Amino acid sequence: MKTLAGFTVALFLLALAFAPWMFAMPAPPPNASFTLISPTAGQVLFPGQKVRVEWETSSLGSMNCTDCEMELWLSLDGGRTYVVQITPSMDPRTTFFYWIVPNMPTNSAVIDIRYGAEPFYPDGFHPQTASPFVITGGGQQ
Repeated sequence: MKTLAGFTVALFLLALAFAPWMFAMPAPPPNASFTLISPTAGQVLFPGQKVRVEWETSSLGSMNCTDCEMELWLSLDGGRTYVVQITPSMDPRTTFFYWIVPNMPTNSAVIDIRYGAEPFYPDGFHPQTASPFVITGGGQQ
């Protein structure tokens, strides 16, 4: 009986020795900045149009962040609120996405590029307010 108790205590202590390593938080995602290339500031888009949304990323390099992801969100009010997610969660090294423009007319559309490592680290917001564009009320030209 003493052998079993000693074995149990030894196993418990061994588990505690590895606990910090097993339950440690992953490293925070590397800092990154994003710059929208297209659509450009003032560009007019039409509902139903297929547009290549493209951006540049800095500071990610050849990172290895298995929990990192990014998403693009659309604002229709100049960046005050972002109500439409326009991409699925993507690899943060992605630099473009083909998007079908929705029928949501606005003169002040803005894209926000969100990047993080959820559920451990919340997304960082990178609104592209220097590149507002227009979504017309008519069909594709």
